[in-house]
Amino acid sequence: MARNMRRCWKNMTSSRRRALTFALAALGAALFLVAGLPLPFLLGPMLACLLAALIGAPLAGAGQFGIFMRTFLGVAVGSSITPSVLAELPDLAGSLAIVPLFIAVIALVGYPLFRRVFGFDHPTAWYAAMPGGLQDMLVFGEEAGGDVRALSLIHATRVLVIVTVAPLIMTFYWGVDLSQPPGAPLRATDPVEVGVMVAAGFFGWKIAERVGLFGASILGPMILTAVLSLSGLITHRPPAEIIQAAQFFIGIAVGVKYAGITWRELRVDVSAGLVYALVLAGISLIFIELIVWLGLAPALDAFLAYLPGGQAEMVVIAIIAGADLAYVVSHHLLRIIIVITLSPLISRLFDRPGRP
Repeated sequence: MARNMRRCWKNMTSSRRRALTFALAALGAALFLVAGLPLPFLLGPMLACLLAALIGAPLAGAGQFGIFMRTFLGVAVGSSITPSVLAELPDLAGSLAIVPLFIAVIALVGYPLFRRVFGFDHPTAWYAAMPGGLQDMLVFGEEAGGDVRALSLIHATRVLVIVTVAPLIMTFYWGVDLSQPPGAPLRATDPVEVGVMVAAGFFGWKIAERVGLFGASILGPMILTAVLSLSGLITHRPPAEIIQAAQFFIGIAVGVKYAGITWRELRVDVSAGLVYALVLAGISLIFIELIVWLGLAPALDAFLAYLPGGQAEMVVIAIIAGADLAYVVSHHLLRIIIVITLSPLISRLFDRPGRP
């Protein structure tokens, strides 16, 4: 029976694979809603797709439409940027100055872990250790001759673990209500303003993509929406239903990374990613405590800013938790900028001829 099921799955068209993925994701979201678990539209689809992938189900991501849905996170952040928020940015300097040290500690711990303990080659170990954007690390790793599949699984596992555990800590330790809607309902939002948001998301994404900006699907819409917000054309965040839909597709995007996984990949790559995620959590906890001890930010904001999960995923959690978006997003942006700018240069230094 299992063999017949696998044969049937193998013959499925891409459209049927996508339909199956969406159905499983919807089931996961529904189960999380019924059980009253946090972030049902993000964690439900993510974990449902993960479990389906582990039993060999043929999954497919949402393609360009899934990327388009991510743009609304950039719109949500951009719409929160007001003149009063800009006036507070100099106050973030002290906390932002610690980000380079944070990245350096991660590199000094992560690279030897992947290189010496798990036995990955240099480019795979280096870009697996870098807490940058998933797509950027895959591109750099491939160009350097690394194992792209291993990098994909390691980074997906990092994001999966952090994004799954963080809401549980926030719920049980701080008592944050993550079941609340992430904004006003669609019916209470001006349709014209919703149209402007959709346009800002799409054109911000495409313009940023055209000029080669990293994280184009989030940063482009964020910058364009911030301009519209400061000019008074946008006065609200995207409606709750749109943010929930964005969560749904982000959850799918993480879960389908495990499609086609083998037992060897599960034993080696995913195990390495799991161990590394726990190591990162420990490093992050030290820096979070440092930020709070220095009085640079409230504990919840520092927690969300210094957890190296995926940029989109952490933005979703910050929005729903009611955290300081300017603080959280600025730290993740700086982390990614530093990693993208310096990681290829430092990688070449580590990979000099004669080094083991």
